[in-house]
Amino acid sequence: MNKRSLGKEYEEMAVAFLEGKGYHIIDRNYFCKYGEIDIVAKESGSVVFVEVKYRKNGRMGIPETAVDYNKRVHIRNAAVYYLVEKYGTDEVSCRFDVVAIMGRQIHLIRDAF
Repeated sequence: MNKRSLGKEYEEMAVAFLEGKGYHIIDRNYFCKYGEIDIVAKESGSVVFVEVKYRKNGRMGIPETAVDYNKRVHIRNAAVYYLVEKYGTDEVSCRFDVVAIMGRQIHLIRDAF
């Protein structure tokens, strides 16, 4: 299985997990000149930008550590672009969550950054 299809499989798992927690998915794999946002959702009146990270095991570290400073900058910039494109302003209540998957274990980090 290649990385793209593996990533799609784990994003599907993340979507099901988030929907089970009451998130309403509004966009997936949003691309712009600043980068990609894996999942865009609404939850508790906020737009939530979700990064999905997977690790087969802990040998390469825990998944959430892959959302480093540079990745966060790209996600933030893409989020601003998204908000302006979809809502006409970046003055929208939003936050950034991470869904971390290790093996078959999945957990949510709300307000990750």
